[in-house]
Formats: sequence, C-alpha cells, structure tokens
Amino acid sequence: MSETSTDRADRPAEVTDPLLWGLSAAVADAHQPDDDQVCVSPSCAGAAWPCAAWNNAQEGLRAARSLPPAPPAEAPTPEQGDATVAGPGRDDPLTGWSTALVPAGRAERLAVTAA
Repeated sequence: MSETSTDRADRPAEVTDPLLWGLSAAVADAHQPDDDQVCVSPSCAGAAWPCAAWNNAQEGLRAARSLPPAPPAEAPTPEQGDATVAGPGRDDPLTGWSTALVPAGRAERLAVTAA
C-alpha cells in the first residue's frame, strides 16, 4: 500500500462511525495512484489521480470523525413564537429549524389550473 492509504488498525480515536470510516478507507485504498499519477482502479479507467472516488473517500473519512459539540439550545424568545405550536424539535440546533422560519398555515385553498 502507498503512503496515502489508510490501515484499519490505525483508525483514529475520534472516529464515531467505524463502518463509514472502514468503507471509506477501503475505497481510498482501492483508488491509489500509479507512477504516472493515474488511478489504478479499473473502475476509473485511467482517470487522473486524485480521482472522484478517492476524493469522495476522503470526505467519508472526515465525516466519520466526531463532530464538535453543538452549542446549547436556547429557550425561544417571544419574537420567535411558542415552540409547542411549531412542533417538537423545531428549535433543535442539529436540524437548524427555527419557529420563526416555519410558515403559518393557510386557511384558503389554492386553485390549480391547467395551462
């Protein structure tokens, strides 16, 4: 293996998704450059290295590591409205939903016409 490959025994401690990390590492290992900087994988058919698959594998390796801690959730202000009206989880910092961004319900129906 080349120096750009990743060995399963060398999995970093901050990896929170071992399956994603292992699959990404296997793809990265399969898509190594030859002496002419061409990907050796038959699925790349002579593509220049780094190929798309190797780049995607690197993104998977980054995604498999732990995320920084999320900021603590704050209570909604009166301007944001009542969180119970918008539904549970609307002010969740992981989803990015805010009660101020949820559209109000429509009382009237919209008519659909054929062009």
